[in-house]
Amino acid sequence: MTVGVWWVDAVPRVRCVDLMAWAHDVASERLAEALPRRWVHVQGVAERATEVAKLFAEDADLLVAAAVLHDVGYAPELAVTGFHPLDGARFLRTTDAPARLVNLVAHHSCAYREAELRGLSAELAEFTDEETPLRDALWWADMTTGPDGQRLTVHERIAEIQSRYGPDDLVTWFIRQAKPELVAAVERTEARARAAGLVTT
Repeated sequence: MTVGVWWVDAVPRVRCVDLMAWAHDVASERLAEALPRRWVHVQGVAERATEVAKLFAEDADLLVAAAVLHDVGYAPELAVTGFHPLDGARFLRTTDAPARLVNLVAHHSCAYREAELRGLSAELAEFTDEETPLRDALWWADMTTGPDGQRLTVHERIAEIQSRYGPDDLVTWFIRQAKPELVAAVERTEARARAAGLVTT
């Protein structure tokens, strides 16, 4: 996919160059300095997504771009609701990014479960969850990458999130509820990768 960038009122707009390069520029500008650890995680997720991108032919760039941008909503200047999938998707919508990219960011890693706990289900419903193998692959990339970019199993990743946030945090409640769906998406992606002869360990 080819897109490009121009700027309107300090907001990067999409036009005709490389989608992954544009995504990297946007994410790095928002995260690299403000949230360096988050940026390391994002780069690790993008690397994971690249490993299975061959499964998606013409959508390979879309998967990697979504991986690079999945946490952009954590950027302090974008954190309007405090729910990063929603804040990131709303920001990306202002850039005229492809609708599927925006929707993938909005619904990454079972976001609808956390939206329910935050009372933001109606707001998240502005965006469509495509429920495809590509979406599963994005979830897989996020849920097998730790906060410092390290590779983890999905069970290690879920345990790490619970430990990092503590037993009473909303995110811990969310991850417990979402675990069956997250594990299923990871397992489906790993099965597809094995069937295609791709190594993802």
